[in-house]
Amino acid sequence: MNKLDLEGQVAVITGGAQGLGFAFARRVLASGARVCLWDIGGERLAAAKAELGAGADMAVVDIADAEAVAAARKETEERLGPVSILINSAGIAGPNHTLEDYPLDDWRRVVDINLNGTFYVNRAVVPSMKARNYGRIVNVASVAGKEGNPNASAYSASKAAVIGLTKSLGKELAGFDIAVNCVTPAAARTPIFDQMKQEHIDYMLSKIPRARFLEVDEAANMVAWLVTKENSFTTASVFDLSGGRATY
Repeated sequence: MNKLDLEGQVAVITGGAQGLGFAFARRVLASGARVCLWDIGGERLAAAKAELGAGADMAVVDIADAEAVAAARKETEERLGPVSILINSAGIAGPNHTLEDYPLDDWRRVVDINLNGTFYVNRAVVPSMKARNYGRIVNVASVAGKEGNPNASAYSASKAAVIGLTKSLGKELAGFDIAVNCVTPAAARTPIFDQMKQEHIDYMLSKIPRARFLEVDEAANMVAWLVTKENSFTTASVFDLSGGRATY
């Protein structure tokens, strides 16, 4: 593993208790940053913090709750210092249905977490980053946001919106030393698979030219560079992690 320099940085990682978020936390911590895991699961979150060890902190927060997000940002900065890195990884897949049969409550929940939650978290950290003229933000979208997966309209639409939000915010902050980018992973074997039907998992695998799912550490390696000081020019951009699936 290459040793990237994140010494002195404070990173917030949403969805950090498991899956991609935990892999991001482990990689960023290994590069010298202090990390605060934001997740909704208390017991799982505590276990993740314990596994990461020294340098890891945690906050129980539902990112779909704007007030809770603002409180978590304040609490995190009081304990660790100003947040200079945000990796927004929290998200849900939602159930698999055709659009005409998609349950309204499930649609709202997917959009509330994947899109509104991304908005709330980015909104919470931007002011202090601007005040210090430094920050690195990575929002985790999905290849589904580029191509759209059948029977996953809520997830696909929410992740397409995350791409648009990232591009908009990156342009707004281009006059500062704040990079705002997103990644578009193909599927990785994480607990999000538990929300999907097997035929949908098989469909996603069939679309990947590398003929395998993404490894969480592969995603972490790309994201770790995006949050370094070395990434001083690229912003409002989308980085592909689809194993050759995406065509743009």
